[in-house]
Amino acid sequence: MSIKVTSKDEIIMRLVHYFVTEEDYQPIIVNGVKNEIWLENLSAPYRIIRINSNYIHNEEQLSFDNYKVKSITKQIKKKTLSLKLNTLNILLDLNDGIQINKEKNIDTLKINDLKDVRKDNFLTGMFPKLKTFSIKKENSLDLIVNITNDINNKTEKENAKYEKVFAPKKIIITNILIIINVIMFCLSLLLPEIENTLILSPGAVKAGEYWRLLTASFLHADVVHLVVNMYSLSIIGTQVENFLGKFKYLLIYLFSAITGSLLSCILTQSLSLGASGAIFGLMGCLVYFGYHYRLYLGKNLRTQLLPVILLNLSIGFLMPYIDNAGHIGGLIGGGFITMALGIEEKDEVSNKINGIIISIVYIGFLLYLLFFK
Repeated sequence: MSIKVTSKDEIIMRLVHYFVTEEDYQPIIVNGVKNEIWLENLSAPYRIIRINSNYIHNEEQLSFDNYKVKSITKQIKKKTLSLKLNTLNILLDLNDGIQINKEKNIDTLKINDLKDVRKDNFLTGMFPKLKTFSIKKENSLDLIVNITNDINNKTEKENAKYEKVFAPKKIIITNILIIINVIMFCLSLLLPEIENTLILSPGAVKAGEYWRLLTASFLHADVVHLVVNMYSLSIIGTQVENFLGKFKYLLIYLFSAITGSLLSCILTQSLSLGASGAIFGLMGCLVYFGYHYRLYLGKNLRTQLLPVILLNLSIGFLMPYIDNAGHIGGLIGGGFITMALGIEEKDEVSNKINGIIISIVYIGFLLYLLFFK
């Protein structure tokens, strides 16, 4: 049995092969399209690449095609929580003589032959590996088999990476933190003077009792306060520990507790206690994590996590006895320290360095406002 691959089909297969195996793009499903392939990589120069093999015979059809690209990218932008979505629109069958007009955030490129790929300075400038783009002759069956195997191998490696991040793991730190909080609550009932020594007091912190910045997050006012916070910690903490690992999770929790206490001391003059600042820090961590994995968690981020954060902050603003400053301080601190620690398989070294700098500046600024302003 012989298989005939047209020149257009070969261009499509080789381009998809290159972008998937060399540039880490992933195919995405777009409903209602025919003879088009859409690829996505949210950390690449072009977050979206669309390869269209449909014949476009006049300017009116090209205008409609541009409208379709804009509509689909708008949907993807909403799904991925992206403010800007640079798109490369590759046309394989555009009639000669049709003028390609510049569209905002969409670069359209005409390719007639595989050699055009390596000769196009604009394309090779964005993707330098295309300069060595393979155009060696192969029979049709070998071409299909080789490209399919390469893409499958790449997909298996990517799936293994995601499995490593999302696979359920043994939860230890969250349980330990809950136990510590329960023990501290029981001790505060038996020995009330402990609370006086450990509770967050702006005046005492300024006087040199710095341990209160951390110890206050392990105290609770009553059983309801304890149960609500520990229930939240069991849900949110389990997710963070599972996704980021035990060491990073513990650092995020402690850093968020401290930054929450610092902002509380700066903005309020009342006593404060509770783990909610640290828990809000874990939510800030999940926002940062979810944004990096928004292809998978984008809907959960939009419909679950962000509404929960906004709802809790709103309640905090409406009820005077809730320390919302501690919540906000922890939320921001959790996001910053997560950036410094990095998200596995997502963050580059430069992002981590930026996160370290931002975290140091943030906590330094809070210390300045508390002790020197």
